[in-house]
Amino acid sequence: MTTAPPAARPEADRPAARGRRASLRPLVLRLHFYAGLLVAPFLLLTAVTGLLYAGSFQAEKLVYGHELTVPAGERELPVSAQVAAARKAHPGGAVAAVRPSPEAGATTRVLLSGVEGVGPGHTLAVFVDPYTGAVRGALEQYGSTGALPLRTWIGELHRDLHLGETGRLYSELAASWLWVITAGGLVLWFSRRRALRKVRGTTGRRRTLGLHGTVGVWTAAGFLFLSATGLTWSTYAGAGIADLRASLNQATPSVSASLPGGEHAGHGAGSGPAGGGERGVGVDEVLAAARAKGLSDPVEIVPPAGATGAYVVRQIQRSWPEKQDAVAVDPATGRVTDELRFADHPVLAKLTRWGIDLHTGVLFGLVNQIALALLALALILLIGWGYRMWWQRGRGSAFGRPVPRGAWAQVPPYILVPNLAAVAVLGWFVPLLGIPLAGFLAVDVALGEIDHRRGRRTYGSVGGVR
Repeated sequence: MTTAPPAARPEADRPAARGRRASLRPLVLRLHFYAGLLVAPFLLLTAVTGLLYAGSFQAEKLVYGHELTVPAGERELPVSAQVAAARKAHPGGAVAAVRPSPEAGATTRVLLSGVEGVGPGHTLAVFVDPYTGAVRGALEQYGSTGALPLRTWIGELHRDLHLGETGRLYSELAASWLWVITAGGLVLWFSRRRALRKVRGTTGRRRTLGLHGTVGVWTAAGFLFLSATGLTWSTYAGAGIADLRASLNQATPSVSASLPGGEHAGHGAGSGPAGGGERGVGVDEVLAAARAKGLSDPVEIVPPAGATGAYVVRQIQRSWPEKQDAVAVDPATGRVTDELRFADHPVLAKLTRWGIDLHTGVLFGLVNQIALALLALALILLIGWGYRMWWQRGRGSAFGRPVPRGAWAQVPPYILVPNLAAVAVLGWFVPLLGIPLAGFLAVDVALGEIDHRRGRRTYGSVGGVR
């Protein structure tokens, strides 16, 4: 008994598959061209500021070396004594948190809130020598990673160009479109014949295209990652992501800083980090209780908020392996009232934490920062090559003509309609993708109608472009 070879059907299907790809290519090319052209200035800003931020971690260690490091001694003073030394030098404001020296030769940070001249949401970090109690200096600090003035300034430049909430729209716009441009570039690159992808031995526009495509392909995964993680804490798309996580019970949990039933209210709950034996346990006993629960350095101690609040001691190591465990400690008895382990966080909460830390260059330290710097440099080069290709299309004397409109007319309805529906849904959840895209389509349709009335409408003729 014989059977027919099964290879016939796949061979027959290949022309149809190639036809579908060919019908989509002009549309993807037009989207990639205009998206790159219009969003490139925003991407260039994020790349340049991101490159600066990647280097700010190491620069911070050099600029603030006096405050951050001390000669290692034999024995550290109690944390309460270090806090008292910081308060003596800087009596203004209130203690917001204490970060004990995490390693030999590192200073302790006493964070003060409500200090005159310190910006909202920032604290004044007082640096104390843990061996002698000498105050090494005080600097404004921002964020959970303990960014000092240099890194804070560069970070805010990258995030919002120092324009506040309005400025954050630029970075969200860039993050919203980066993945679209990257995905479009991948489709265009792999839909070209292999012979046209080569760089070696080529000149002119074809060489620029080869460099643009090759570097883009090698860095595409990094750009897709930066786009996705950048959106997680953006203004509009980030809010939608947070709502989705909450609906799936995947929000980031927090340790309870409220004492059960308000027990011991008024009996030591008001004692500050410096401790006061007559009013309950002090910061040293609180730290000892956290150590007994396995919380190793680096940690941050947050004093009680109100008469029924508890101390919160949490690990703050964002480098791999991450340390994010936390406990709450009764200020009257020193008893641990609540525990939260990072291992127990929901999956999406962990992925979000790792993604943000990788995006900001802290997860893998110097290696992470070098990788981010290389991605930023690659994006700068890709933008430069993209504009150069546009110039070379005009034969080096002017920018070339844009990709002709009407590519959508070449796409079969059974492919076009589902894709439009998917884009509409995506644009709803990522508004700084959807709104500009809708605006572009409206302008494009209007210009097409104008050309039609003037008798100049010319659709197609894009297959050989690029």
